[in-house]
Amino acid sequence: MKPGHLASIALAVVLLSIVVPARAATIQITMENLVVSPAETSAKVGDTIEWINNDVFAHTATAKNGDFDVMLPPKKSATSVLKKAGTVDYYCRYHPNMKATLKVAP
Repeated sequence: MKPGHLASIALAVVLLSIVVPARAATIQITMENLVVSPAETSAKVGDTIEWINNDVFAHTATAKNGDFDVMLPPKKSATSVLKKAGTVDYYCRYHPNMKATLKVAP
């Protein structure tokens, strides 16, 4: 292989690694026995939160700053994609003692 071709391939590999975005993660947050688990979660903008309600009654994941308000019927789940960075405290509107924090990095 000619040296010029090797340099072109190396440059293509470098550019490809810069252009291809990192894959978003799916983070599970569970509500069970009137507890949110984990109570503190870290994520990034673009990640998906999978809210899972394992209880026999409804819950919500309601952000105190208004970023989200997810309704979770009994034994159901829902998803939401994180759109902005920041620390979000959230709770269940039906059970205000169920509280947690989501830290979203850019």
